[in-house]
Amino acid sequence: MREHAQPSHLPVMFAQALDGLRVVGNGRYLDGTFGRGGHARGLLDRLGPDGRLLVMDKDPEAIAMARSLADEDARVAVYRGSFADLAGWDETLPGLDGVFFDLGVSSPQLDVAERGFSFSKDGPLDMRMDPDSGESAANWLARATDTEIADVLWTYGEEKLSRKIARTIVARRDDTPILRTAQLAELIASVVGRGDSKIHPATRSFQAIRIHINRELEDLERGLDAALARLKPGGRLAVISFHSLEDRIVKRFIAAAAKAPPGNRRMPVAQDFTPSLRDLGGAQRAESSETTVNPRARSAVLRVAEKIGAEAAA
Repeated sequence: MREHAQPSHLPVMFAQALDGLRVVGNGRYLDGTFGRGGHARGLLDRLGPDGRLLVMDKDPEAIAMARSLADEDARVAVYRGSFADLAGWDETLPGLDGVFFDLGVSSPQLDVAERGFSFSKDGPLDMRMDPDSGESAANWLARATDTEIADVLWTYGEEKLSRKIARTIVARRDDTPILRTAQLAELIASVVGRGDSKIHPATRSFQAIRIHINRELEDLERGLDAALARLKPGGRLAVISFHSLEDRIVKRFIAAAAKAPPGNRRMPVAQDFTPSLRDLGGAQRAESSETTVNPRARSAVLRVAEKIGAEAAA
C-alpha cells in the first residue's frame, strides 16, 4: 500500500474527519471537495489495496492535482463537477462506505488573485469555483437589480447595510463597471466604514456573492440527499462547515433523517417515521492546538452521521 505524503500544513480537522469516517480497508469512499487533496490522501493511507477513493471537485486546478494522484494510485477515480451530482456518477452505484464534504472556498483559491475570491488581493471579479461555467460575479453585478443584490447580501451574508450597498453598486456601475475585487471592496468599505472591527467591511458581502454565484447552498442540499441515497447501511457522512448558513443546513438534514418530527396536537394519530441516519455526537470543533496555528479552523464545525440499515431502524 502506497504511503501518500501529507501537505506541510494539514487540512482543517484532519484527524477528526478521518476518525469520523471510520475508514475500513476495503471500503469505497467519496471526497466531494478534493481541493488540494489533503483529506483525500489521508483517506488513501487508511485504505487497503482493495479500497476505492472517488474524488470530485469543480475547480480545474484541483482536478489536475486529483488526476495526478490517480496516475500514481489505481485506487483513485476522478470526476470534475459538483458533489450535488454524485449520485449520477457510475462509480457511486455500488454504494459508498463514506462521504466527505469540506465546504466553502479553499485556501489556494483565496491565495490566487486571478480567481477573484479575495478582497485582500486585487484581481478580476470572478468568484466561480468552476471558471468554465456559469456567470462571473462581475457579470452578475452588472445586470442584477438593486433588490436582487440586496437580497443576496442579506440572505447569504447577513449584511445589515445590504440595501445601501446594493444601491451604491447600481448607481456607480453605469459610470464605472465594477470589474475588479479591489473596486468592489473599496466601494463596500466606503458604505460600511472601517470602524474598529478586525473584520474587513467587505467580508460578509464577498461571502454572500460567492455563495450565490456558485449556488453553494443549493448544491449542499442536493449533495446531502445524494450522499444519503448512495451510502451503504453503516456508511458515514462527514461534513465540515465554516459558517452558520452551511452548518444549519447540515444540522437540519441530519436531524430530519435521525429523529421523528415533534407531535402535532391537530393530528392525534402519530405519523410513521423510520430513521435513516444516526447523529454521531453533534457539532465538533477544532482542538485549540489546531486553531492556534490555523486561524481558519476556529470557525470550522464537523458533523458526522451514520446511515441506518432497515433492520437497525426497525
